[in-house]
Amino acid sequence: METVQKKGVRLSRQRETILAELCKVKTHPTADEVYDMVRRIMPRISLGTVYRNLDFLSSRGIVLRIGGAGTQKRFDGNPMPHPHLRCSICGRVDDLEYPIALPEIPVEQSMGYQELRCDVEFVGICPMCAGNKM
Repeated sequence: METVQKKGVRLSRQRETILAELCKVKTHPTADEVYDMVRRIMPRISLGTVYRNLDFLSSRGIVLRIGGAGTQKRFDGNPMPHPHLRCSICGRVDDLEYPIALPEIPVEQSMGYQELRCDVEFVGICPMCAGNKM
């Protein structure tokens, strides 16, 4: 929650609950999975509310939205830049616990873009899916 305070964002009870539940797990859940987690605490929350609040939290850099075009979006409660591993079969996402230097684009090469960040994602086959293929 320290990140939220640094960004000067006040959170509603719903957003606080969504963020707290997301920060409890390391599994990078989908919005539907976050909804299932939050519903245990707030049974009347709607799926649309969870989607809107995840969009809000990710647009402010409080959580990470993971996934490129054509992939199911997943969410990470750790907003600090770090690399991920994604399974090309089941979509599972894990943090890569290996320090790699994230590249930075010099301002003169940014072509006028603002708020640049670098998302590093390695794609492979997770151990569970690899075991199923044999």
